[in-house]
Amino acid sequence: MGDKFNTPDKMDLQSMDISAENRTKLKQLFPSVVTETKNEKGDLIESIDFEKLKAELGAFTGIFEGRRERYGMDWPGKKDCMKLIQQPSIGTLKPCWEESVNFDATENLFFEGDNLEVLKLLQKSYYGKVKMMYIDPPYNTGKEFIYPDDYSESLETYRAYAGLVDDEGKKFSTNTPNEGRFHTKWMNMMYPRLYLARNLLSEDGVIFISIDDNEVSNLRKLCDEIFGEDNFVGLLIINSSPSAIDYGHVAKMHDYVLFYSKNLAETSTTQLIDEKKEFKYTDEIGSFNLYPLYNGNVAFNPKTRPNLFYPFYLNPNNIIEKYFYEIDLEPHDDWVKVFPVISRKDEIQRVWRWGKDKSRTELNKEIVGYKTEDGEFRIVQKTRLTGKVIRSLQIDKDISSRRGTGEVENIFGSKIFQFPKPIELIKRFISVSAQENEIILDFFSGSCTTAHAVLDQNKQDGGNRKFIMVQLPEPCDENSEAFKAGYKTIADIGKERIRRVIKKIEEEQAIKAKENAGKLPGMAKELPKLDLGFKVFKLDKSNFKLWDGADPNISEDKLAKQLELHIDHIHSKASQEDVLYELLLKAGFKPTEKVKKKKLAGKTVFFIADGALLICLENDITRELIDAVAEAEPIQFICLDRAFKGNDQLKVNAVQTFEARNQGHDKAQQIVFRTV
Repeated sequence: MGDKFNTPDKMDLQSMDISAENRTKLKQLFPSVVTETKNEKGDLIESIDFEKLKAELGAFTGIFEGRRERYGMDWPGKKDCMKLIQQPSIGTLKPCWEESVNFDATENLFFEGDNLEVLKLLQKSYYGKVKMMYIDPPYNTGKEFIYPDDYSESLETYRAYAGLVDDEGKKFSTNTPNEGRFHTKWMNMMYPRLYLARNLLSEDGVIFISIDDNEVSNLRKLCDEIFGEDNFVGLLIINSSPSAIDYGHVAKMHDYVLFYSKNLAETSTTQLIDEKKEFKYTDEIGSFNLYPLYNGNVAFNPKTRPNLFYPFYLNPNNIIEKYFYEIDLEPHDDWVKVFPVISRKDEIQRVWRWGKDKSRTELNKEIVGYKTEDGEFRIVQKTRLTGKVIRSLQIDKDISSRRGTGEVENIFGSKIFQFPKPIELIKRFISVSAQENEIILDFFSGSCTTAHAVLDQNKQDGGNRKFIMVQLPEPCDENSEAFKAGYKTIADIGKERIRRVIKKIEEEQAIKAKENAGKLPGMAKELPKLDLGFKVFKLDKSNFKLWDGADPNISEDKLAKQLELHIDHIHSKASQEDVLYELLLKAGFKPTEKVKKKKLAGKTVFFIADGALLICLENDITRELIDAVAEAEPIQFICLDRAFKGNDQLKVNAVQTFEARNQGHDKAQQIVFRTV
């Protein structure tokens, strides 16, 4: 019975272990550096041989030897940030049907809670799945920045702050300029959140971050470290206050948006529609302009992208289509060899945007030779796009703070939220980076301008983008318009804004559907099928009484209590749905997966993601149920350990049933059996 083969896996009730994930990646890259050592208990454990790792990395390691001076950013508390990142969350996200809209059908999400804990809890299910993030974090002006006093107890701090438990001195408070660690506290708050957020970005994902003068320089350095300096896309200037705010010496008109990618080599952006676009040339396909074929980013050069550095050959004696010259990839007598240009500013040799294979298919069709006014030959691409690349200067009035304030006032009838971002600004970022079915995350969601923008953009172009909003239930000031209107927290404002936007779109669609009803077949304009709903989840402690093995000197009384909890480890107030969604999330499934309740062998079983995950929360497991689950062939099956009622033989039989079924199936089709 002690054989591991005959026992099911125990369900991991913590969020993803970030440090373990990083060690796994290191092992994949450098398997030779992984060795075994004994810990203080004498147990064999996997370890990293750092001397071997230095040898693998070669010359790159010298910078750290002997504590030499090196370029980088450091501040008090940075090491604690890394500890905080690596500390898994034992919280959960509890579903809240009464505050949601179309809970069972929607794929949009609103998480109420401390975004640090929420980001940790999303690591398993959304790792590498978010295409775009937009955040408008605290600007650290000394009055609106909320942070937990004790980062090491962030979940308990949050629960006390949100009124979920009696306050025991743990609280969130503001960061004031007269504190000696004013900037440090802001960076300690931002660093772990950005680090965890990067994990959630897809390889071609991007993040936009609004900020002002107070922390723009520090934020840029943080992002350079977390996302990589080479993945900096741009710094946008936003004309937030066209009429200017007089600060005594300067009348300030603008804020900033930092634009970073997860992996610039994988990132592509879409041009914004330009209704005033004019074209200079025409061919048999249509109108076009010219665009250089070389890559404008000097990070891409012959050393970093050798496959994109090769010559074209241009025939100066054969003009085609009136303006252009014949080109080839093979050398010819009397033809001119053309390479990408050298950057005038940096004197760095550029490379092409296309590889040889792609260029070969478009020779003298979509790429042609061209002669500049200076008499130099270039290779250019015909561009037929009716749009324009997003500009670094966003200066029109459609994206001013005043416009955002007016939008919220139109929704609520009063100015209940200060300085909301305008939806047009976020819609531009969405148009540039997130098409059709992508996921968009905002973990400082405030009044939920981002959710509004996603819904509006989907309505406009028929897309099916999904949003994830995260907002702390920060109390509204009792003298504020929001509090007087009945909104106790910022999270309440955000949720109500989404509800009202959804209701307005539904009313608009109803009017259009009525208009369509009176039109002849083929004349009616088809309405897009929009996701007009959102699920609300609230951060709280786990539904399970987790074993606390942290104290090796635990007293006998406390040990007895821990053992008692281990016997009946589900909180009495936890609903079946609360437990279901905690297990779903911690098994690595999205909380938006479709859940169906079915009967198997007379027991209630939840079918998640079309049966990929089966969860049974019954207090009694039978052999017939195990056989029925094996026949259903899920990827994972989770049940309560107590449901076996101490019948070890039944548990062994269950493991053997799944093992027998797994034989002959490849790894992707095998059933993982877990108990909790």
